[in-house]
Amino acid sequence: MTVPARPNHNLAISSERLWDTLMETAQIGATAKGGINRLTLTDLDRQVRDWFRTQAEALGCAVGIDDMGAMYARRNGQRDDIPPIGLGSHLDTQPTGGKFDGTLGTLAALEVLRTLQAAGYETYAPIEIVNWTNEEGSRFAPALIASGVFGGVFERDWAYAQKDRARTTFGAALDAIGYRGPERCGARKFSAFFELHIEQGPILEREGKDIGVVSGVQGVRWFDCTVTGRDAHAGSTPMTARHDALLGAARMVDATDRIAREHAPLAVATSA
Repeated sequence: MTVPARPNHNLAISSERLWDTLMETAQIGATAKGGINRLTLTDLDRQVRDWFRTQAEALGCAVGIDDMGAMYARRNGQRDDIPPIGLGSHLDTQPTGGKFDGTLGTLAALEVLRTLQAAGYETYAPIEIVNWTNEEGSRFAPALIASGVFGGVFERDWAYAQKDRARTTFGAALDAIGYRGPERCGARKFSAFFELHIEQGPILEREGKDIGVVSGVQGVRWFDCTVTGRDAHAGSTPMTARHDALLGAARMVDATDRIAREHAPLAVATSA
């Protein structure tokens, strides 16, 4: 049996094409200061979704949409009976978002498929690019709603009921742009998922690294605290008799900062 020779080099994407794609989509919701205002489930979000769908279908991908509006662009592999490898991120932005946060992960995944297609390369497993809905959480709180439903963290009907400042529900906004798909969010399975993302902290730059591998992510938990003091905390009330709520809150803030610094996670950038 003759075994085809393996290429002696890896495929390389076109950085120029990726850059041009980033700049092209940045015009959808472009701001005067050079950023992007493309809130989730707005007409601008619909426009970039339509653009993404057109580009993926031009590569021969089948584009599916689930009932949370998440988009999946699938390129088949040699074995279509195994879970695909997922690549992607999101295309929605903050009101004053940059050109690369989230968008890079989705458009870099598109560039990967363009490179594979141009080389005529067939992967063993299928590949699916994912565009998650409302990753930013700037219009509908909390963030990561669609991926949260996908992972079983949030209930779908609860997610539909979340409202923006205008009291529009997530479900109504999803219907308004025509992106409530027929398949159940979470029904798809992945064998792995990769997301290229810009660093939003100073570690890589500080250590002179170009790229790092994430071994842990930020964990967020919110608390609403009420600090109750006693009247007559100023003026002629002696210091020993005062119970100032603001002072108590300030001590809590200072203690929180001290604890965080004493138990800071190790953040070491590993170059690739």
